[in-house]
Amino acid sequence: MSRSHRLLAERVLADPEGVAFMTVSDLAAVVGVNESTVVRFAAGLGLKGYPGLIRLCRGKLSEEAQLLRRFTNVEALAGGGGAGAGDGGGEGIGGPLELAAAFDQANVARTLARVDPAAWSAAVATLAGAPRVHVLGLRKVHAVAFLLSYLLGMVRDGVHMLSPASGTLVEDLRRVQPGDCFVGISIHRYIRETVEGFRWAKAAGATTVALTDNAASPLVPDADHVFYVDTAGVAVLRSVTGFVALAQALGNAVAAERGDEARATLGIEEDLLDRFGVYE
Repeated sequence: MSRSHRLLAERVLADPEGVAFMTVSDLAAVVGVNESTVVRFAAGLGLKGYPGLIRLCRGKLSEEAQLLRRFTNVEALAGGGGAGAGDGGGEGIGGPLELAAAFDQANVARTLARVDPAAWSAAVATLAGAPRVHVLGLRKVHAVAFLLSYLLGMVRDGVHMLSPASGTLVEDLRRVQPGDCFVGISIHRYIRETVEGFRWAKAAGATTVALTDNAASPLVPDADHVFYVDTAGVAVLRSVTGFVALAQALGNAVAAERGDEARATLGIEEDLLDRFGVYE
């Protein structure tokens, strides 16, 4: 293979879930080649153009146990010479640490570059001004939901993280009122409770913000504002580094939006931390 085709092949092997929902422009941009190269690559594999490559990737999702397949890819790519991270520069790299760094740098850069400024401003205003903010994210994105809830809770009151594991999802959803903000976080394979809870919140009159991986996500139809996160990587689970960067950026933006109110809230928190001797 040529260098460009090898980088495309490595990207498909490393993240067939992500490629399955990319346009030809998306894949070309993330690997750093032109669109005609992507089309020639697919044809060279004996596929019917780029749509054939997409069908191949989507077929893999339905045929194989994803955790086991991803573990196999970890062994093959980390042990066998590396995968192109999609920045268009350099040769393939090897080793788990180098692979993680390369993929996650690209994930963060592409995630933040894809943010629509108008959607960002509207979402930040809602997160800052809604009476209550509810955040729901389960399993592999649970940590992201916790981080976003924690950051928002530092600069405003009325932030609630839903915890279906405790068996109280119905009670949690009952608290969602018209005018609230509801954040749903999910990536393929999408958790049913997150999708259903997000849909219910939209019907209840909340402004909905989705943090997800692609336009085919079941969160998208019920979202007022959507932010797409790149999750490529050589790992047993898909990377959430882009989600972490986006959550931190949202937290910072909401703090700036609330201005003096955020300053006052942080001041009270500092007093409490000092009074209770939280830190050594």
